[in-house]
Amino acid sequence: MRMKLMLYSLVLSFLLMISCTEETGRRGVDPEPQEPSDSLVVEKFYFGADLSYVNQILDHGGAYYDGGEQTSPYQIFADHGTNLARFRLWHDPEWTQEVYDNGTQQYNDLYDVEKAIRLSKEQEMNVLLDFHYSDDWADPGKQFVPEAWEEITDIDILADSVYEYTHHVLSYLNGKGLMPEMVQIGNETNCGMMRSGGNDNFPEMDVCESGWTNMGIVVKAAIRAVNEVSAESEVDTKIALHVADPVNVEWWFDEIIQQTSDFDFIGISYYPLWHTGVQFHQLEDRIREFRERFNKEIIILETAYPWTTDGADNYNNLFGGENPISGYAFTLEGQTNYLIDLTKALKNAGASGLVYWEPAWITSDMKDQWGTGSSWENNTFFDFEGNALSNIDFMTYDYDSND
Repeated sequence: MRMKLMLYSLVLSFLLMISCTEETGRRGVDPEPQEPSDSLVVEKFYFGADLSYVNQILDHGGAYYDGGEQTSPYQIFADHGTNLARFRLWHDPEWTQEVYDNGTQQYNDLYDVEKAIRLSKEQEMNVLLDFHYSDDWADPGKQFVPEAWEEITDIDILADSVYEYTHHVLSYLNGKGLMPEMVQIGNETNCGMMRSGGNDNFPEMDVCESGWTNMGIVVKAAIRAVNEVSAESEVDTKIALHVADPVNVEWWFDEIIQQTSDFDFIGISYYPLWHTGVQFHQLEDRIREFRERFNKEIIILETAYPWTTDGADNYNNLFGGENPISGYAFTLEGQTNYLIDLTKALKNAGASGLVYWEPAWITSDMKDQWGTGSSWENNTFFDFEGNALSNIDFMTYDYDSND
């Protein structure tokens, strides 16, 4: 996550990137691009939480409390209105074991995700599975190809690898009765997927350098796998594509929809302290424009805001040194009002939901590549002792009232 802070400074430069005009190739049969219309009906508003760190935190001394009672964090979120749990999936994240001396297991791999999905579904939450297609963090400036695929030089072989991997993961989960209700094809793929990290075989997958044809081939292979497993499942799994920062939505989806329109959700990361190209008061209008332009459901897949500038450990926090949004102080009230007003804006614009990033990343003995504890505890829905705060109840606010 520390890398995200460094890399988000690159986001504004994406506005200057030109899109490609070359004839796009196609892999298999693909629906024609949809024309914008008023026919899109939002059937459900998702109140989501990315809980990808929870199992690791619990294994390393973290504990969660609600009303003074130690409680499963999955139950706490479900009890307070969360209806969508999001989990990232890495291909072979050996480093998550190696950061611990004598570590015994990996995290955010298939088996850790299997456990998290089971615990979420036991609490009757829907699940969003976020395929990073990497062994490590994937974000706008960092899209490392999995080590297992580093020697691949043919785009069709890479696409087949993506297809087989996606199909295997979902078939395995479906066989366990754990098919996710939503699947994300890539994470913050502003400039593409698997275009860096010890592999120069596919520079043409950098869509900021007009690599849309190969990007389309790979994305369609993943979508085909999702659709095939979903067709055999009791769960009608929806598909989301994901970019960071609202300023990148129009140019990016104008291009990808020329490759495939076979997806359901436009997913956006919106951290208002980083993504300043669209001011908070402008977001509602922009979301409405996206929905009308693309006739797709819109969901904020990542957001966060501090409730304090203090910390609970020696791991430096990522948020807190910025100036707060006008009217939203870095306090519990300020953060809660941000979340309520964000939800109102999204509902008014016809969006389908929002997912808060890692609201359970409390301090513990958990380790990542950059520290021990949490660099996010001032953004969570828990105090520094692990007690659920009132901010978590923004999900049960009466949004139908006229106040």
